[in-house]
Order: sequence, then structure tokens, then C-alpha cells
Amino acid sequence: MEYNNTLNRNLAKVQKMPAFLQNWLRDYSIGKFVKFVGTAGIHFEKMTCHEVVITLPNKTKVQNHIGQIHAAATTLLAETATGMVVGMNIPDNKLPLMKNLSVKFIKRSQGQQKAVATLTEQQISQIRETDKGDVSVAVKITDETEEEVIVAEMNWAWVLKK
Repeated sequence: MEYNNTLNRNLAKVQKMPAFLQNWLRDYSIGKFVKFVGTAGIHFEKMTCHEVVITLPNKTKVQNHIGQIHAAATTLLAETATGMVVGMNIPDNKLPLMKNLSVKFIKRSQGQQKAVATLTEQQISQIRETDKGDVSVAVKITDETEEEVIVAEMNWAWVLKK
């Protein structure tokens, strides 16, 4: 059974909609809440408490001067995937915050990019059970050739809401 917080409850509502609407509705509602994600056109393929998989098509609005996905858009993809997997686990009385990010570009990307962010059972317990803390969230960013294009370290913190 998945952890129950606002994000999970909203995603459960989407799952009750007709199948042909679910992907669009999930992308639209998250993009409406996190506007930059919506502007970039990130697609949410899988969202669970253990793993989030998202993609970013290589469209003009996110391209750099050589027609590839811009470095800032690639970084957004990594930040969004890791933030969402934390968001799938964080209780409603806590606020997630990006604490630190590090991105090293290792290969020129080709076409669409994909991010896969994961949490361990231990990290999930830590997020759910401690009032304040931080975790380094694993994320892998690949392109259409399925090769990794960046090495990223995303460190997310959380605090109790005031």
C-alpha cells in the first residue's frame, strides 16, 4: 500500500479517470502546480513511493543553440524526478526543500531525455518518521541512445511546516 499524503491522494483520483485521460491529466495537474515543469513539458510516466520515471521531449522550447535539450532543462528533469519521489513520501506536515544539487555533463545528449529517481526503504522511513533531515536521492538521466548524459547528485531536505 502506498503512503497517503496530498500528492498520493491526488494521483489516486487521476487513476480513477478513464485510461485515455490519465497521462494527460497527471502531466497537466502537476504542471499546473509546479509551473516551470508544465512550461518545459515534462511527462510523468511512473510515480511510486520507490521510483519516479519522467521524460522530456527534445522540443524547441527546451533546446539550446545546437538543437539539443538545454543544460538547464536537463537539470530541471533531474530536480523534478528526485523532488517527486521525495514528494511521494513526505507527510503533509512537512515541507520539502532542495538543499544542494550537483550536475556533471558527461555526454552530448540525443533526442528525448529520461530521468529515473529512486529511494531506498531506509530513506523512505527517514523521510516519513523524522521531523527534519535530508537525503541524497539517486537519479539517472539518459537520452534516446539509453546512455547516461549527466551524473547528478540531488540532496533534498525537509522541515516541519510552520
